[in-house]
Amino acid sequence: MTSQYANPQGQYGASGYGQQPTAPAGYPQGGVSQGFGYGSSQPPPGVNPDVWGWFLAVDTDRSGKITANELQQALMNTNSTPFNAETCRLMIGMFDKDRNGTIDVQEFSALWKYIQDWKGCFDRFDQDRSGTIDSRELYTAFTTFGYRLSPEFCELVVRKFDRRNSRTISFDDFIQSCVMLKNLTDGFRQHDTAQQGVINLGYEQVRHITELIIS
Repeated sequence: MTSQYANPQGQYGASGYGQQPTAPAGYPQGGVSQGFGYGSSQPPPGVNPDVWGWFLAVDTDRSGKITANELQQALMNTNSTPFNAETCRLMIGMFDKDRNGTIDVQEFSALWKYIQDWKGCFDRFDQDRSGTIDSRELYTAFTTFGYRLSPEFCELVVRKFDRRNSRTISFDDFIQSCVMLKNLTDGFRQHDTAQQGVINLGYEQVRHITELIIS
């Protein structure tokens, strides 16, 4: 990824590629009480005690590391559905600094803040408080992030991530779609040296951008 943690940035606004939104928000799944620990275990230096409690609860195999599967079991959408496996894999990969497929407590602490930030963002654009985002709300979100995209494009994104045939997307897919759009924008921008919003791509360049989207 070209930018750390892939917070969404805009595309081709008045100042180039738009502005970064204020406090993108996220939401960890419920179902685990705060303050858990292994007996009287104290959090490592610099780690919030509540985050430490969540880490201990999510680390079900007591390995001191969290896998994508463990993360998925601990996260819940606002409509009470579990996070999808791909979003969890994506987030683990974003914060896994040593690239071993897991995150330690320090990496989990950064991921925790990232999720909380995205939750605030999701709630801001879930205007009808349904716990999901429809294409109209997604269009508002993308526009606020600085992207200049059509309502038809937002409908396409919702169709891609709609797992329940409800014409809406849940919180986890909202994160995933925003991260994928950010990666696509970064890949596009690398080839748009004139900053005109138009590029000509060869096959290898298309493959490169596709890898950015799915990475």
